[in-house]
Amino acid sequence: MQYNVTVIGSGPGGYVAAIRCAQLGFKTAIIEKYDTLGGTCLNVGCIPSKAMLDSTEHYHNALNHFKEHGIDINKPKVNLKQMIARKADVVKQNVDGVAFLMKKNKIDVYHGVGSFVDKNTIKITSAKGDATEITTENVIIATGSKPADLPFAKIDKKRIISSTESLELKEVPKHMIVMGGGVIGMELGSVYARIGSKVTVVEYMDRIIPTMDSTMSKELTRATKKLGIDFKLSHKVTSVENTGKEVVVKAEDKKGNEVVIKGDYCLVSIGRRPYTDGLGLENVGIKTDDRGRIEVDDHLKTAVNNIYAIGDVVKGAMLAHKAEEEGALVAEQLAGQKPHINYRLIPGVVYTWPEVASVGYTEEELKEAGRNYKTGSFPFKALGRARASMDLDGQVKILADKETDEILGVHIVGARAADMIAAGVTAMEYRASAEDVSRMSHAHPTYMEAVKEACLAATDNRPIHM
Repeated sequence: MQYNVTVIGSGPGGYVAAIRCAQLGFKTAIIEKYDTLGGTCLNVGCIPSKAMLDSTEHYHNALNHFKEHGIDINKPKVNLKQMIARKADVVKQNVDGVAFLMKKNKIDVYHGVGSFVDKNTIKITSAKGDATEITTENVIIATGSKPADLPFAKIDKKRIISSTESLELKEVPKHMIVMGGGVIGMELGSVYARIGSKVTVVEYMDRIIPTMDSTMSKELTRATKKLGIDFKLSHKVTSVENTGKEVVVKAEDKKGNEVVIKGDYCLVSIGRRPYTDGLGLENVGIKTDDRGRIEVDDHLKTAVNNIYAIGDVVKGAMLAHKAEEEGALVAEQLAGQKPHINYRLIPGVVYTWPEVASVGYTEEELKEAGRNYKTGSFPFKALGRARASMDLDGQVKILADKETDEILGVHIVGARAADMIAAGVTAMEYRASAEDVSRMSHAHPTYMEAVKEACLAATDNRPIHM
C-alpha cells in the first residue's frame, strides 16, 4: 500500500498528526505497537492518572469537608477495585474515541511494530510475528517515551514500580515511597496520600517541582503537607531494594548522612526516556543524541529529508499538548503552510489539589538573564469564590517587564489552575501587558479574579481586594 504520510505511534502527537494530515488531503496511515490507540497519555498516563486524582479527591472531600458543608454521611470507605474499574472505563471511552476519529478521517490503522526498511518503506511486525510492508512518501515518528529508571533503582513492576503499575495496584499501600518530587511523583503521591497511605517523597533537588517557579514549589509543599506527605529534600538515593516483603530505600542527605526508608512500594518517578526501540533508525542513518532523542531541525525534520520526529522523542518538554502542536505543525508544513510554535508558551501543569500551572519565564530564569522585571501576586484566600468552595490554598503570580509592562510569566497554584492558565497563554501570545489584563472585566465571583488582581499588583501595586 502506498501512502503520502505514515505516522509511527498513536499517542497525542501521532494521532493529531494523522488527523491533520488527513484533513489536508494526504492519504495517511498510522502504526501502533499496542492493541489500543492513544499511546501512554490515554492508556497509562495523563487520562487514567486524572481519573484516579478525581476519584481520590472526592473521597478526601467526603472524609474531611462534607460535614463542614452541612452534609452528614457515614464514614466513607475506599473501594480501590471500583476506582481502578472506573479509571479503566474512562480509558476505554477515550481510546475508542481515537479509533472512531481514525475511521472518520479515513486513516488506515496498522497494529504492530513499525520499523524502517529504507526511508520510503516501513515494515510492520504484528505481535504474532507476521510482517507487512507499506511504502510512503513521508514519515512522522511519534513513538513517545517510557519511564526512566537507574541502575540502583530498577523497576521490577512488583514493589519497585513506575507510574504505569501505580495505576493498577490491588491494595492501598501502607507506605509508598516516591522517588522524585516532580509532576508525576507529586500527582501519584497525592492519589495515595488521600486514601490513607503514608507517603514519603525523596527528592534530589532542594524543592519539589524544581523546573517550575520556586513560589509554586513552596505553595505546593505547604498544601500537600496537609495530606501528611513527608518530604526528604536534597536527598540523593543510593539504592532501592525489593526484599520480598518490603522496599528498602537508602539515601544520603545534604550532609552526607545515610537515611534508610522502608515501605511496601517505591514509585520511581525520576522522569521519562525517549522510546525508539525497534524503529530501525540505523537503516536510514538517523542518529540520537546523548539523551536518546532523535535529532531534528527547527522544522522537526531529521537528517533524512522525508522523515520527521515529534513529541517525547525530540528535545523539549515531554508534554502531550506539546506533541499535539508539533504533529499539527509537521502536517501543515507538508501542505506548504507556514505554522509556528512558541515553545516558551507551552504551559506546564501539575494536577495535584491545589493544581499548579505555569507559562512563560520563571522568576529564577529572569534573574539569571539579568532581565528587569516586576512581580504582582494575589492569594486565593482573599477571593470570595475560593472562600465559598473552601479552596483557600494558593496564589497567582504575574511577572512583567519593568519598562514595557509586557507579561513575561504567569504562575498559578490553586483550584482550577490547569484551566485558568489558558488565559495566561492567550495574553502572552498577544503580548498583552499586565495593565491590559487588569482592565478587562472578570466575572465575579470567580477564581480568575485572582489573575486580574495579580495584574493590578504588578501594574501599579494596587490590588483592590487586598
